[in-house]
Amino acid sequence: MIKSRLFALALLLAPALAAASGGESAMESSQIDLTDKASLQRGASLYMSYCSGCHALGFHRYSRTAEDLGLTKEQVEQNLIYGDAKIGENIRTGVNADDGLAWFGKAPPDLSVIARAKAQGPDWVYNYLKSFYIDESRPLGWNNTVFPGASMPHVLWELQGIQHPVTEAKHKNAAGEDEACHKGEYQGRCITGFEIPVKGRQTPEEFDRTARDITAFLAYVGEPGAVKRESVGVWAVLFLAFFTFLAYLVKVEYWRDVH
Repeated sequence: MIKSRLFALALLLAPALAAASGGESAMESSQIDLTDKASLQRGASLYMSYCSGCHALGFHRYSRTAEDLGLTKEQVEQNLIYGDAKIGENIRTGVNADDGLAWFGKAPPDLSVIARAKAQGPDWVYNYLKSFYIDESRPLGWNNTVFPGASMPHVLWELQGIQHPVTEAKHKNAAGEDEACHKGEYQGRCITGFEIPVKGRQTPEEFDRTARDITAFLAYVGEPGAVKRESVGVWAVLFLAFFTFLAYLVKVEYWRDVH
């Protein structure tokens, strides 16, 4: 029995231990707040302006966005819908799979559940948006430390600026072999960080908020009912606690007569 329990515990801890020992650097927390409607509204606007040209949100409707984010039909139609789509339709893209394959080498994926599909959750999206850098060896001239070899350009470069990798020589282990680079490698050297010689329209703090807003919007799209479910959950727990208290009082009153 003890061995079986230890084995089950080991299975549960295995993913966490693998992540901790896998050589990957810890991701910066996105610190999103799904109750912040202003952030979600900014994220929706940014996504539609910079991302929706290639990436659809095929499981989400414009009308649901309006309802959940406190927007009117007119605001959505004027600011979030590009083209002739109707507010009741799902959020599609104008790029078909064949064109995407020809332009980028891979058809741009639907991002409806991207924040849920990654093991790191929304933090993956946040760090991905901030980790593009110039790489002349790549077909599109860009690479990414969170998703090396990403088949897309840095669409937010005009806001963030053009990042260049800061590198150092690879470290050797006791056996004289090269150790793995935590942030990836560039031209045979380990990436340790970035510098931005060509500044963007936003300061680093402003771009952090931009990346956080887009991340929050994608996290919301991945599970639109999350905020409502959590709020209902609190009331459900309170009801169960109150019901348990009433049941206890009934028990005490009942057993008083028995004794």
